[in-house]
Amino acid sequence: MIVVDQFGYLPDQQKVAVLRDPVTGFDAAESYAPGPVIEVVDTDSGRVAFAGTPAAWDDGQVDASSGDRAWWFDFSALRRPGRYQLVDPSKNVHSAPFIIGQNVYKPVLVQAVRMLFYQRAGYPKQAQYAGAKWADAASHQGPLQDRHARFYATPGDAASERDLHGGWFDAGDFNRYAPWAGHDIVALLNAYRERPAIWGDDYGIPESGDGIPDLLNEVKWELDWLVRMQNADGSVLSLTASALGSPPSSATGQSVYGKASSFATSSAAAAYALAAKVYGADPRFAGYAKDLAARAAKAWDWDQANPNVAFREASADHGRIRLAANLIETDDAGRAADRLAAAAYLYDLTGEAKYRDYVDAHRDDAGASDFYALTAMLVYAGAPGATPRAVAAVRDAFKRGNDALLAQARDPYRAFVPGYWWGSNWTKGEFGLLYAEAGDLAGAAGYVHYLHGVNPLGKVYLSNMAAFGATNSVDRFFHSWFAADTRWSSVRDSSDGPPPGYLVGGPNAAYNWEADCPALNPACGAAPPSPPSGQPPQKSYRDFNDSWPLDSWSVTEPDILYQTAYIRLLSKFVPEPAGR
Repeated sequence: MIVVDQFGYLPDQQKVAVLRDPVTGFDAAESYAPGPVIEVVDTDSGRVAFAGTPAAWDDGQVDASSGDRAWWFDFSALRRPGRYQLVDPSKNVHSAPFIIGQNVYKPVLVQAVRMLFYQRAGYPKQAQYAGAKWADAASHQGPLQDRHARFYATPGDAASERDLHGGWFDAGDFNRYAPWAGHDIVALLNAYRERPAIWGDDYGIPESGDGIPDLLNEVKWELDWLVRMQNADGSVLSLTASALGSPPSSATGQSVYGKASSFATSSAAAAYALAAKVYGADPRFAGYAKDLAARAAKAWDWDQANPNVAFREASADHGRIRLAANLIETDDAGRAADRLAAAAYLYDLTGEAKYRDYVDAHRDDAGASDFYALTAMLVYAGAPGATPRAVAAVRDAFKRGNDALLAQARDPYRAFVPGYWWGSNWTKGEFGLLYAEAGDLAGAAGYVHYLHGVNPLGKVYLSNMAAFGATNSVDRFFHSWFAADTRWSSVRDSSDGPPPGYLVGGPNAAYNWEADCPALNPACGAAPPSPPSGQPPQKSYRDFNDSWPLDSWSVTEPDILYQTAYIRLLSKFVPEPAGR
């Protein structure tokens, strides 16, 4: 009933716990009204370090998004490092324990980045890096797999073979989608560029200790795959689809790839350009950066000549391989916004007038809800030589958008989003980043705290984080490796469980079981599981990894897009090492 960030708070950070009385939803039979005084107790000494009075949220009204009545308890005045717990002495109710300290989020950030290592396709997960529980041989290295991938429409044609190994599994399946890979790379490189001093070389991946920040090593694994996806004419293939297996090395099915598309090519152009700038700052990567810059320009030229090439092959099964083409396309507005972002990063890299002129002429293509394009426009606004009038317009549009967000930002859990749908935790990450871009770190922190447990479930939406301080973190989630009935299925109920650090999709008010259930299959049961079904939006979640026909993927499947937004947001709250 008292929810806090289960990892903790920075000493100088605003600290607000939420006290909750469930009125509607699965927990409505429970109730709680706080006493007049809440204490912050030092768990080591047992002494009360701070005490105060909770304040009713919205005059005691029930929030429709959560189904809860809430109170806020502000203990920001407590800055002394230590381990604490909130206690309501009159009701014998307490929160999870938490830490106040300067480096409270760094171990969490490390685990979030290490998730990318577990998602590497075609790379051995040696026990010394992955841990004995998650050790596995390199995946998709057999005949007709990633190093010999063939065109999806002619899988028997040896002439179409391409070496497309590497990259990160995009989500819970083992496909890799070029458009989203470009976005992932851009998000992580922006995270690096914004806070270069915080990224260590000690994250426990194979490249650790080589003198290069591990974030850049991890991004390069994905970037190298995206380079392999580029054709000689500059276009970029849309996806590599690989077979499923648990563990991934057990997959034996054929790997195939989809045709090039405008969306994949413009996304890759942005990633190549930003990577050329970031890696080019290190003389060790001079040749690599030069090649990336040339690839970015070539991708841009192809996309300009071919602006509407889509890959819309309907989802289809090829043996054990599923091509999810509908997940890797966008509409005309999306292509325009992505192209604008590519122009912004190319201008920031080259200073060439043709890219500046494109941005100036198309700056309105960045839709108000397209955080990826908005970020790129802010990069353009900070680039030397950008057109002053366009810069002013970009900054004004961003401010107006943020003002509109603030005008509707009512949420007892201090992390407003307009709705809870598939991937709501991604939305949380991006909204938090909007606050951060506007310089409002207190507002951004609310979204971090939500993902760390300040939500109606008191749930840390990262997997298996007990060893890093979480009292209640994700136990199971939809993933082909950590599937139901495998030894990795559950932290609590299976021998090994999934690794730490995976951010799940989050509450989804639109969740439903497969169409035609319950008659479709006995595995449907009598009714869709509730939660997530039939709940207030913020309570539309449960830890489950049932596949078809219960389709848990729309609630608990992780995704690199979710992960990269979270990594970038959390990095705002990790202090620089002393002396930097």
